[in-house]
Amino acid sequence: MKVSSSLALAGAFATQGALGFEFPDCVNGPLANNTVCDPKASPPDRAAALVKAMAISEKLENLINTSKGAKRLGLPAYEWWSEALHGVAFSPGVRFDFGGDEFSYATSFANSITLASAFDDDLVYKVASAISTEARAFANGGRAGLDYWTPNINPYKDPRWGRGHETPGEDPVRIKGYVKALLAGLEGDKDTRKVIATCKHYAAYDLELWQGVSRHAFDVVVSLQDLSEYYLPPFQQCARDSKVGSFMCAYNRVNGVPACASTYLMDDILREHWGWTEHNNYMTTDCQAVRDFIPGYHNTTETRAEAAALAYNAGSDTVCEVAGSGPGTDVIGAYNQTLLSEEIIDRALLRLYEGLVRVGYFDPASEDPYRSIGWEAVNTAEAQELALQSAADGLVLLKNDGTLPLRNLGKDNKTTVALIGHWAGSDSSNKMLGGYSGIPPYIRRPVDAAERLGLTYQYASGPLAEDDTAKDTWTEDALEAARKSDVILYFGGTDTSMAAEDLDRESIAWPAAQLNLIEALAELGKPLVVAQLGDQVDDTTLLSNANVSAILWAGYPGQDGGTAVLNAVTGASPPAGRLPVTQYPASYVDAVPMTDMTLRPDEEGSGNPGRTYRWLPADQAVLPFGYGLHYANLSAQFSSSSFRGLAKNTTTTTADLLANCDAPHKDLCPFPFPVTVEVTNDDDEDGGITSDYVALVFVSGDFGPRPYPVKTLVGYSRLRGVEPGETREAEIEVKIGDLARADAQGNKVLYPGTYRFLLDVDSESKEGREVVFEVGGEEVVLEEFPQPKEE
Repeated sequence: MKVSSSLALAGAFATQGALGFEFPDCVNGPLANNTVCDPKASPPDRAAALVKAMAISEKLENLINTSKGAKRLGLPAYEWWSEALHGVAFSPGVRFDFGGDEFSYATSFANSITLASAFDDDLVYKVASAISTEARAFANGGRAGLDYWTPNINPYKDPRWGRGHETPGEDPVRIKGYVKALLAGLEGDKDTRKVIATCKHYAAYDLELWQGVSRHAFDVVVSLQDLSEYYLPPFQQCARDSKVGSFMCAYNRVNGVPACASTYLMDDILREHWGWTEHNNYMTTDCQAVRDFIPGYHNTTETRAEAAALAYNAGSDTVCEVAGSGPGTDVIGAYNQTLLSEEIIDRALLRLYEGLVRVGYFDPASEDPYRSIGWEAVNTAEAQELALQSAADGLVLLKNDGTLPLRNLGKDNKTTVALIGHWAGSDSSNKMLGGYSGIPPYIRRPVDAAERLGLTYQYASGPLAEDDTAKDTWTEDALEAARKSDVILYFGGTDTSMAAEDLDRESIAWPAAQLNLIEALAELGKPLVVAQLGDQVDDTTLLSNANVSAILWAGYPGQDGGTAVLNAVTGASPPAGRLPVTQYPASYVDAVPMTDMTLRPDEEGSGNPGRTYRWLPADQAVLPFGYGLHYANLSAQFSSSSFRGLAKNTTTTTADLLANCDAPHKDLCPFPFPVTVEVTNDDDEDGGITSDYVALVFVSGDFGPRPYPVKTLVGYSRLRGVEPGETREAEIEVKIGDLARADAQGNKVLYPGTYRFLLDVDSESKEGREVVFEVGGEEVVLEEFPQPKEE
């Protein structure tokens, strides 16, 4: 489906981007004689020369996201707010050409949660590289900036969170791998950054608006242990290890202090402990986060001027404002009232402009390796193929009684398929894209994919979340379509009208109207496949219903989601993704409030049963993190070469594990024994199915502080194309830091004790999927966590 109108997609940003974008004139303009335009000078010196040339009035006009520049100096206006979560997206800094051809769209890949479920970081890198190429094309065409406020890497610990689908899931190790690959693809590997990426939202942010509690006033009470072990590792990857260009601080308070005013978060941990100072990197605030300091929100300051001073003095460098949302940040008042010094103003501007220096903003085109990228690099055949792959590889098969794959669909044209549901066809518009999207070149819904495959089909829409008072306008049409068909494909689940930014869920059950329709369709006794969009819902009823043949979770698959699902159903692209989150029972929402940030179970106290697969007892999940079925009959075990070199009596010491490591940080030391997984496709070579396989390796054991986690992911790898009768091996990279536990002070410690390496989610019932060994010796502190000072 060619997108002919932007109105359905533009949303809040329909009038955005009035400023446009231009590079400074470093040849004929006033800056030509300023060191900022000298590519041979160092980035700090270049930024310093520009800031020195600015008058105080000009400085004050460039401390918010919509920076006015300095006309006197020839410095153009610049909009710092551009988005590219899973493709160049609507935002004040991005201007799609609504009435033309060039720059009227950008490739829309699978959203983060679906891409993460592929568990393939090479794929993440390729997607990110394609996104940054298109972002550079938009910048070179004067239609976007050079910095992008992506990725969202807050761990998705609560199933109700409206923005969870923007993230790579609930597990820190999975998020770190995703982030490392994504940032490499976005920022590139040259001296000039391809774009500036922004890791957000720092920190402990995963609540929008729940039962009257708003992100704009929420105080996150979190222990140092949970902060160090769960909420911060993805940001450590960004700052210390990937050296990302920028960060965004969050709306919420953290233990009483607004995140965007926390010197503990921004200085003690981020800049000093993690060393995020090498490139003089900058911090932006989330939009309206500084306004939130005033009464009615966090009640931290009395005036807007005090709020501005508090943010900049604490380490924020630019404040994001939402146009038309009331009075802005009073930077001028803060300066005039001597609450904010020129020294602090200069510090912020030096960080911001050094960022633009490093991304080639002030370089001549001949010196910028990315300045030649143009419109022809957008929506290439390769990008289209990658968009389809990102959707297909992220599909997760949750149930299959042998009905799938339907191999003859489209071949004999004798089978009629019913395509039923709210995202199956004409009314689905942009449902498959998810949040933070732009205009894709096309949206291929399931009905579009069916037509391209030459299927004979019946179509009927379906409900989303209609309540009992709504008139039922769907069941009769759906049943009629189903009765005329041999196979029923139901396209249901949630969408962004149910869970999105500023919208958390109250229920994680299937919407009643949809569940009633599915059960009515199931009573027909025909093969019934449920394709589930959006976030996880409690599938208990469908898993136990013998007349529901299969369940395929798609998340938000992007512009070619319909093709991806139909290819999976027909077996052209067998699903092999794994759940990046736990699927909780519907009753979970009654057991723990969203405002409870603790992870460990406390059933005798608060009643918290535990959060994520690490702490929730395995038998209390509907489906566990890492779950995913295959069409092929695949078996996996640790290979005979695994753990080679471990003592015969399977013992080692903490000192031995670290003995030969020369990594810059102890937690990055590789596990010194090989961890290799052997995967066999046991299908017959004649008629069998070639399939990918995601190997997940966990560690469990009695070591470190109580309570002990159920298990912890320590490594993963995706093997591609394991053919019938073939055995392949995958090497799993395991870091010592991922074996460590955090103590009460947040220190990461390698403990002696009993370690059990487990393969896959059902490892305990499979021979060859468990290796147990003892680690002796002394406790070793791998990382001393900074302790907070009174702010």
